[in-house]
Amino acid sequence: MTSDTLDPTETAHLRRAIQVSIDARAHGNHPFGAILVTADGRVLEAENTVITDRDVTSHAETNLVRLAWKELDATELAASTLYTSCEPCAMCAGAMFWAGIGRMVYALSGRGLIALAESEDGGRELDLPSREVFARGVPVVAVSGPHLEGEAAEPHRGFWR
Repeated sequence: MTSDTLDPTETAHLRRAIQVSIDARAHGNHPFGAILVTADGRVLEAENTVITDRDVTSHAETNLVRLAWKELDATELAASTLYTSCEPCAMCAGAMFWAGIGRMVYALSGRGLIALAESEDGGRELDLPSREVFARGVPVVAVSGPHLEGEAAEPHRGFWR
């Protein structure tokens, strides 16, 4: 866990994102989930649908950005936090940046996911931490994580075979 700590409400939001990842796996998809919480407490959720949609871009975070972009204005997005079960890939980080989401909190690190999956899926990986993607943008998206890595790793165990 990183030095930045989460309060009980944020921990609950992150655990909800992890539950959404469990649901995604149960629905036949890759085990990733994300939720967006607005400043006034509205919650939007999305799970990974890559397999069921037959769309490699249907990651949980990108699905959530698509939903949020339709339902929230720029001010609401900038004041929102996206909680995700796993550190987003470069594509998802880019989508979050272009949507103007102000903050992201993640559970399992990208490198933690690579370590879990590398021996199981043939080694395809894109090791580009989200902080590196966000650091290239203006404004910079605030990032907190990893948190609850052990909990977030569970839905991935045995999946990438």
